[in-house]
Amino acid sequence: QLKLVESGGGLVQPGGSLRLSCTGTGFTLASHAIGWFRQAPGKEREGISCIDSDGTTNYGDSVKDRLTISRDNAKNTVFLQIERLKPEDTAVYYCAAETGPDCSGSGIERWGQGTQVTVSS
Repeated sequence: QLKLVESGGGLVQPGGSLRLSCTGTGFTLASHAIGWFRQAPGKEREGISCIDSDGTTNYGDSVKDRLTISRDNAKNTVFLQIERLKPEDTAVYYCAAETGPDCSGSGIERWGQGTQVTVSS
C-alpha cells in the first residue's frame, strides 16, 4: 500500500522540542517536494514548511524561526524539527507529497494520516 506515515508527535512541555518524521511506505519521496501542515482545533489546515526534492527549504512566516525541515532520501524520510514549542502549536501535524519536485503548490499527490502534537504543562 502506498502511503506516508508520520511519527514523533506526543505531549511536550512549553519550551520543549520535537522531531517529526514522515516516511514513505511503497512510495519513494526523493522525487517529490514534501510539505508539512498542521491543523489546530477549530482552525483551518495551515502549511508551515516544505522541502524541494533538491533540498531547498521553505518556511511559513508564523513559525519559520523555530522550524528546521530536512530529508534523508536513503531512509525515505523527511523530518521536521520544532523548537521552543508553545501551547498554540498544539495541532495535528500532517505531511504531504506534492505531485512534482518543487514546493510550487502544484497539487498534493498523497497525505499522511497525521500525528498529534500537544504542548501543555
